[in-house]
Amino acid sequence: MKSGCIAHLVKSEDLNHHGTLFAGRMAEWFVEACFIAVASATRRPESIVCVSLQSLEFKRPANKGDIITIETCVVEVGRTSITVQGKVMRNGEAEHLVEGQAKFVHVDANGRATPHGLVVDAAE
Repeated sequence: MKSGCIAHLVKSEDLNHHGTLFAGRMAEWFVEACFIAVASATRRPESIVCVSLQSLEFKRPANKGDIITIETCVVEVGRTSITVQGKVMRNGEAEHLVEGQAKFVHVDANGRATPHGLVVDAAE
C-alpha cells in the first residue's frame, strides 16, 4: 500500500517552553503526513476524515534546526476505515523520535462512512 515521507524544519515558532519541539506541533505534522498517505491511496482527499490518533508515543525531543522526517505507511483497511503507521526521525538518523498511528474514515458528501475499495496486500 502507499507509503510516504515528508520533512519539516523545526523553527523557533515550533518550540515549547523547554526549547524543544512542541508536542502539539508534532501531532499536527504527524496527522498531516498520515492524511497525505491516505489521500494518495484513495485519490479522494475530500472524502477523508481523521477519527483517531492512536498511541502517539514521544520517545526523544527534537530541537530548533533539526530536520524531521515523517515516514508513513497504510497498515490496515476496513470497509470504510484506513489506518496509517507513522515514524518520525531527525537529521537522517535511524532512531525514531515519535511513533504512532492515525485512523481515517472515508465519507460521502453528507459525512457518512462509505466504502473506499482499498485492499492491503498481505505481502506488504
